Amino acid sequence: MQWTKVVAGKNSHKLTSLKCPLCKYCINQDFEDGFVLSKAHKYRLQCYYTEPGCLSDIFSVQRYWKSHRYLQPNRWLQSWLRREIQALIQEEDVDIIMHHILGTIDSFLTRSKQQSQRKTPEAVREEFQSLASDAARPFLAARTDRFVSEVELFLASGLNIEAYDAVYKQRLGWSAPGVTSEAEGEVSEHQHTPVIPYLYIFDEEYDEND
Repeated sequence: MQWTKVVAGKNSHKLTSLKCPLCKYCINQDFEDGFVLSKAHKYRLQCYYTEPGCLSDIFSVQRYWKSHRYLQPNRWLQSWLRREIQALIQEEDVDIIMHHILGTIDSFLTRSKQQSQRKTPEAVREEFQSLASDAARPFLAARTDRFVSEVELFLASGLNIEAYDAVYKQRLGWSAPGVTSEAEGEVSEHQHTPVIPYLYIFDEEYDEND
């Protein structure tokens, strides 16, 4: 799918927007009077400027696929995707994009439940990455690959958004262990899972002698 620039009538004046041919969704690129990023959005945007893999020793994406945990629904994915996309394109109304990506993931997972015995975990993961990338690339462009990696990491964590944020910030040195920040509180008023130091709960194969 290709982006097309919108051109106004006889003057050939280029508007400050892009239109997606998939859903005819216009993304306004003039942010002066538009969406204001919250602290939570800014934190997630900053994560895309850090080195990838900073949580790979805490959340094993490979084990997530090998253990078939991808067959279990994740009730926080929709909210997490919405916030992630809002941060990346700096727009508030991203529901069309979010539902397109979420629908792609959900359809893939539904099919995978029927085919889980016929495909290797590696093949399932490759298919997921390919489909998720194709769904996100028209909207996220150069950040697509990192976005897909972040989606995998969030799914592999098995955590709600608040707890996931706490672990991410702790690893990056942005907050103290076990502290719920104001930014984290903005994510969802319905999340009540307590934040517990990650070393004791997040890696089921954690060895205290390591």
